[in-house]
Amino acid sequence: MAHRPESPVRPDDVPSPGPVRTCIGCRARVTKSELLRVTAGSGPDGRPAVVPDPDGTAPGRGAHLHPTTGCYDLAVRRKAFSRALRISPGAGGVSSAPVGEYVASRAAAAPHEPSDPTDPLNRDWSNSS
Repeated sequence: MAHRPESPVRPDDVPSPGPVRTCIGCRARVTKSELLRVTAGSGPDGRPAVVPDPDGTAPGRGAHLHPTTGCYDLAVRRKAFSRALRISPGAGGVSSAPVGEYVASRAAAAPHEPSDPTDPLNRDWSNSS
């Protein structure tokens, strides 16, 4: 049997980027640390709502979302919260307002970053075929 020289980079030498999750808004796969975890809970009025879980410690099923207004709007438009959290919308619906408020407050507090033209949220889809 032939002996192969050892590779200069072994798999255990390569740092692991961490767990990868999919954003329910834009469907991009990124590391968990870049996303906001949301869970099913109750809003300030006691009705069922999707609530932010920035620490990632709330019990139960969670979904992940980029903490941007663009991804939040996409998730609302696609009705992704109830599907990802496996909750039935019911007659009154499930409010995602607590997540929207959290994302808006983070956007207001963060310095404005220039938009990335390769980001699917910033792409001009009007000329797509």
